[in-house]
Amino acid sequence: MSDESDSKAQRSLARLLGIMRRLRDPARGCPWDREQDFASIAPYTIEEAYEVAEAIARGEPRALEGELGDLLFQVVFHAQMGAERQWFDFASVADAIADKLTERHPHVFADARLESAADQNRAWEEHKARERAMRGDSSGELADVPLALPALARAAKLGKRAGRVGFDWPDVQGVRAKVEEELGEVEAVAEGNNVHRAEELGDLLFAVANWARHLAVDAEEALRLANAKFERRFRAMEELAGGDFAERSLDAQEELWQAVKAAESS
Repeated sequence: MSDESDSKAQRSLARLLGIMRRLRDPARGCPWDREQDFASIAPYTIEEAYEVAEAIARGEPRALEGELGDLLFQVVFHAQMGAERQWFDFASVADAIADKLTERHPHVFADARLESAADQNRAWEEHKARERAMRGDSSGELADVPLALPALARAAKLGKRAGRVGFDWPDVQGVRAKVEEELGEVEAVAEGNNVHRAEELGDLLFAVANWARHLAVDAEEALRLANAKFERRFRAMEELAGGDFAERSLDAQEELWQAVKAAESS
């Protein structure tokens, strides 16, 4: 990035920080913005992160630019609330991540040597483990896997963390066998026992998430793509039906589904 670009970025950020301070001003700010706290803003932060991912999936650069701005505003909002409580501010947040990135990339900012992305991933996790030890965090390998993660993504991350200390399936065949085992246990649950069935279905989903991990597939992204495909095909069926889709029999609806699939693959 050039000096001119750096200066422009600094001016833009200073403007955004000033707008945020004004929005939270007790006398002249926005009533809604003044009423918010970390807990009330957190759902918006999560939503904006998903909208960034959606813009990326759609391949729309202008939409991505806008969504990244919305996400940045969330960071600025939290930083302003931190400054008001004298906990932290935007500068300390930025410095903290800059320090962390420098420390976790000694092969870039120091003399360490890494040969591959896999080496970097191992070094990154080892560094995080050292950081937890320095903080005196003795609550275990799974301690800081965020509860707010989508359940499917969290299942894969929990499996990965457990695998770092050797508690993992040795290969993809092993985890596939676990999926089949869990599927059998779901089918074996007595009819009407919904609590037990939910537990067994959870075990099955956990195994599937970790099967995806062993296949080097992001389970959350795979399901997101499957959702999008289903929506696309369902809308196409409705269009083919010409307005009377709901009145058609299941067999007739299935014929439309097969027609849509065939059209996509042709």
